[in-house]
Amino acid sequence: MTAEPPYLAIAAGIRHRIASGELAPGERVPSTRAIVRESGVAMATATKALAALAREGLVRAVPGVGTVVADAAPAHPGGGAAPLTRDGVVAAAMRIADGEGLAGLSMRRVAAELGTSTMALYRHVPSKQELVRLMTDLGFGELPLGRPSGDWRAQLTHAARQLWVSYRRHPWMARAMASFIRPEPMPEAMKYTEWVLRALREANLGARQVMHAHLLLIAYVQGLGMAMELEALALQDTGVSNQEWMDRNERRFAAIVASGGYPVLASVFEHEPFELDLDSLFDFGLDRLLDGIAVIIAETSG
Repeated sequence: MTAEPPYLAIAAGIRHRIASGELAPGERVPSTRAIVRESGVAMATATKALAALAREGLVRAVPGVGTVVADAAPAHPGGGAAPLTRDGVVAAAMRIADGEGLAGLSMRRVAAELGTSTMALYRHVPSKQELVRLMTDLGFGELPLGRPSGDWRAQLTHAARQLWVSYRRHPWMARAMASFIRPEPMPEAMKYTEWVLRALREANLGARQVMHAHLLLIAYVQGLGMAMELEALALQDTGVSNQEWMDRNERRFAAIVASGGYPVLASVFEHEPFELDLDSLFDFGLDRLLDGIAVIIAETSG
């Protein structure tokens, strides 16, 4: 008889605690680190146990809190389950992706979140690919672009910062926008594009320059957005903060630098500490990118 995989045994124990009422809706379940400590298993095994419970709809990830027992399916005033709509499916999928990334998103997972069958979802959304497209377009629809100001640099700065904020709110969104050559037809994303293109066109750039400047700006924000997603996934997988990571590896870095083969790198930290965060890197890069566009605009105007 084949022994039950360790992660399934761990999931069964937590499932029993939920079914018995020991763990109520909204309460935190053991974290991956707690499972590793209490069960003596690897981090990957602990992660698989929580993922199995998530697929069943028993737990859900809450950003800044951890994994908690999922609430019961909401009821509508007439009693029974709330009516299923496409907007409701997309909203549920975004909640899952915000907490667990696209890797944790599946039609089955969304169905469990809504307390319905997977087949019922397909009457509203035909595939996961289409679901991600709708989620991404909804993310663009959240961007408050406002009225054009007539100042191309201020408008592009605002547009880039709003997209950066959206990627921070929805870390999966940058990866969902990965293709430039084969873009998805998304009305809200196209409104964002139109807003940016208008600002560049009013700066007297030609069509080719307008499109290149727009795509370069998108690529820049998207690249750092994907880095931000990787940072969030690293924190989720390891439970180790950026500061804890640096503290753990500080001596190893110092030993390598002390070998004498990295004089410029050593000089960077010689007089003052250097702390890197993605927000400061974003600000620095955005300003330099806009400086370059300003040069093109000046040459065109001259």
